[in-house]
Amino acid sequence: GIYTLTDRIPKYTKISFIMHHQDQYDYLKKCVDSIINKSSYRNFEIIIVENGSTEENIFKYYEELKKKTYIKIIEWHGTFNYAAINNHAVKCSTGENLLFLNNDTEVINSDWLERMLEHVIRKETGAVGAKMYYPDDTIQHGGVIIGLHGAAMHGHRHFHKDEPGYNSRLMVIQNLSAVTAACLMMRKDAFLEIGGFDERYSIAFNDVDLCLKLREKNYLIVWTPYAELYHYESVTRGLDDTPEKQEIAKKEVELLKSRWKEIFQQGDPYYNRNLTLDKEDFSLKYA
Repeated sequence: GIYTLTDRIPKYTKISFIMHHQDQYDYLKKCVDSIINKSSYRNFEIIIVENGSTEENIFKYYEELKKKTYIKIIEWHGTFNYAAINNHAVKCSTGENLLFLNNDTEVINSDWLERMLEHVIRKETGAVGAKMYYPDDTIQHGGVIIGLHGAAMHGHRHFHKDEPGYNSRLMVIQNLSAVTAACLMMRKDAFLEIGGFDERYSIAFNDVDLCLKLREKNYLIVWTPYAELYHYESVTRGLDDTPEKQEIAKKEVELLKSRWKEIFQQGDPYYNRNLTLDKEDFSLKYA
């Protein structure tokens, strides 16, 4: 009873990739090579935001990339702020569509852009997220559940990539409250309509807030299992493993819960209230 439906893309609109980067040459090259070599959709530009690199090999690589007319290298001179960096890069973009993509990702299937774009071009869609795997072929991102672990987390984390998931949710296109900006596509006009990323979220939950702002405008957030990527997670920024990062993360959780108090009180409309908020496995709350 599960079908794969694909929509015809009537207009070959341009996609602007937006990626922030610092050092880590191997990851950036793997990511960019996978985009160029695997993507069947070719109307795109890649905007790389250089943010404080010091390694010589990354600047040599930038010089190679600049020879490609569809790649731009721009700079961000401030302290790390994921939301502000992306807002800055959007001003330099020329595409009708934006694709926020982490530099620690790797494309798997050749038609991934078409499978995201077919939803983005629908006027009722605000943003589209992808199915992402850890290097061990388990789920890194299968959509975001609001309220999970007291904030917002990815459902089905660490399920094997071939498992169907709860009620086959890992196999079907679906609406959600939010998706990760590690790979998030949206129209530029929708991005500008909601004012872009809220720069108060410098590290975490800026993508969740972005999606909830779109939902507030009655846009749909779509997750598709037909755009697949590996995600090596938090390579550039690092993990929240210092007191300073943990304090920032704590404040951003508080901001998210204060700004979106109603959804936290009522529960995520795309998640059954009888399911647990303590695990990512969709098990019963009182099992």
